[in-house]
Amino acid sequence: MQFCPKCKSMMFPKNGNFECRKCGNIIPIKSDEKSFVSRAKIDDHEIVVLEGEQTSGLPTTSAKCPECGNNTAAWWLRQLRSADESETRFFKCTKCGFTWREYD
Repeated sequence: MQFCPKCKSMMFPKNGNFECRKCGNIIPIKSDEKSFVSRAKIDDHEIVVLEGEQTSGLPTTSAKCPECGNNTAAWWLRQLRSADESETRFFKCTKCGFTWREYD
């Protein structure tokens, strides 16, 4: 990461140089610094809901478990879709450990 020596803002790569979007300062990228670009192909989209028994410390609420009928569940929010859409609320039964999500 490169910071502008004039205004201390973060600089971004553009046309083979680092350019400050705030003050317009330009610093050439040295040949050994071009390795900062990273490309990855993402084929599978995996969402980790909650691993193992990580329910300790989570808030609980009254929610009926569809598996065992228990009325207490831990809950948490995850952003699954784009940022302009609401989060999805997940529940995990405090008795049997069954996990489900709340649909709008």
